[in-house]
Amino acid sequence: MAVTVSTQTLTQPVGLLRLLQLLSTCVAFSCVAHVGAWMGPMGNWSMFTWCFCFVVTFIILCVEVCGCQARFPLSWQNFPITYALYAALFCLSSSIIYPTTYVQFMSEGSTRNHAIVACTFSCIAFLAYATEVSWTREKSTGYMATIPGLLKVLETFVACIIFAFLSNAGLYQRHEALEWCVAVYAICFILAAVTILLNLGNCTNVLPIAFPTFLTFVAVLSFLMYATAMIIWPLYQFNENYGGQSRRLKDSYCAYRHPHSVCDWDRRLAVALLTGVNLLAYLADLVHSTRVLVIN
Repeated sequence: MAVTVSTQTLTQPVGLLRLLQLLSTCVAFSCVAHVGAWMGPMGNWSMFTWCFCFVVTFIILCVEVCGCQARFPLSWQNFPITYALYAALFCLSSSIIYPTTYVQFMSEGSTRNHAIVACTFSCIAFLAYATEVSWTREKSTGYMATIPGLLKVLETFVACIIFAFLSNAGLYQRHEALEWCVAVYAICFILAAVTILLNLGNCTNVLPIAFPTFLTFVAVLSFLMYATAMIIWPLYQFNENYGGQSRRLKDSYCAYRHPHSVCDWDRRLAVALLTGVNLLAYLADLVHSTRVLVIN
């Protein structure tokens, strides 16, 4: 079957948005790569984000220009909007993390100027991807364009950020209750990821139960598990009666400004805040999933 190349897609509003995404992510990683302005986990994360978004956006443009959506191995109704939301969250995180943990420690000069330009175009990329999500959601009929579908993307993304802050195993290995919290993050992440993959692969019919029932079960279980983590994590991390540190000043590592790194107390606080964010996301997911189940 011959491939028909059409550039008309590039002149459509979404096509122009994707060209802007391609340009902005390219400028972001090019500026940073040109001066070697990335180091440590935070710099690597930002560089990965811009490169990853550039590559996947380029692939999507190629598929649409060549008219190969039907040959794409994943559901084209679900994949572009799923990716667009992930890319928006990736670029948003880099637009916050890179300047706060890297750029602010740079001295004045060409390297810092290049890094500032990268941050600016990262923000532009975020706005472009967020706009694509808003535009395509109105036209898409796939599950990933619904509020529960978008919430699944947010839940998995927040979980990934939590895992990044938990890279220091010493934060949770001192007590079984904290290890339970890590298990909660992992189990809920897997359940949400499986839901996304089932939709991207058009495999929801392989489940032994109806898909709406499965979604409600996952939402209820995840909400209850996150509720326990929301109580346990702060209790054992910030309450001195349970071996925690109530104040940041008690963590000697936080007393110094360490470029490209985050001290343990800040990591604990970040995990607590992100746990609250995901708890609210799962609550909203539960409400919408239950409503769909009742309607069906």
